[in-house]
Amino acid sequence: MACWMYEGLLMFGVVFLAGYLFGTLSQTKNALDNRHALQTFVFVVVGIYFVWFWAKGQTLAMKTWNIRMVDVNGAPITQQRALLRYLLSWLWFLPPLLVSWLLGLPARESAVLAVGWVAIWAILANFHPTRQFWHDAWAGTRLVTWVPPARAKRGT
Repeated sequence: MACWMYEGLLMFGVVFLAGYLFGTLSQTKNALDNRHALQTFVFVVVGIYFVWFWAKGQTLAMKTWNIRMVDVNGAPITQQRALLRYLLSWLWFLPPLLVSWLLGLPARESAVLAVGWVAIWAILANFHPTRQFWHDAWAGTRLVTWVPPARAKRGT
């Protein structure tokens, strides 16, 4: 959970920079202008961030908490598998967003629905045989504890 919160803090910076870059390059004067293009751009930038670092094994937050992304055999994952995991990880948020949009729910009710769905989705991990999140199981990935090997001291 702490790694997830740290990742969120890092993502704030990534999303802020992506939004600033988009606004500057597109000369957007109002935040609601080009809203869908901005959302698509941020989705792609966040995807590039996660796919790149997961294919390397770890994001910065994962390094801090000694977590590594591997496939089911313990090998490093490919960029294709990392992309699949990124797309499947949207199952944490897409269903309540879709339901809120279809029903035209106000923001407060949408937030309650989203929080409830995230809690349910997290609880569903208990029903997986290895107690992992379903997007990891479907993508063929695992999060493992990984401590980097100690560096050998230089001889004098």
